[in-house]
Amino acid sequence: QVQLVESGGGSVQAGESLSLTCVSSKNTFNVNTIGWYRQAPGKQRELVAISRRDGTKTYADSVKGRFTISRDNSKNTVYLQMTNLKPEDAAVYYCYLLNGRTTSWGQGTQVTVSS
Repeated sequence: QVQLVESGGGSVQAGESLSLTCVSSKNTFNVNTIGWYRQAPGKQRELVAISRRDGTKTYADSVKGRFTISRDNSKNTVYLQMTNLKPEDAAVYYCYLLNGRTTSWGQGTQVTVSS
């Protein structure tokens, strides 16, 4: 069982920045995919950004140009740098890891953005 621990959530004003961190109990060097999803109240969980083992990254259209995902395999950690935050970015952000057919989720960290 992989443990994922997120940190870095909080409350900010629109236009400000915030960084999220997720530490994995599993070595991430050979992990297929690691990244971030989010879920706002009354909405489905949606992909925000993922980083694949081959180095490719995928971002939701709504965050392209504002969010940056990065991973440090030496620390088993994935980061999400969020800039120019908008009220619609407010959600619980979940760390996600896919290895083979096994998916793991963190407990989530709340991001609140006020206008």
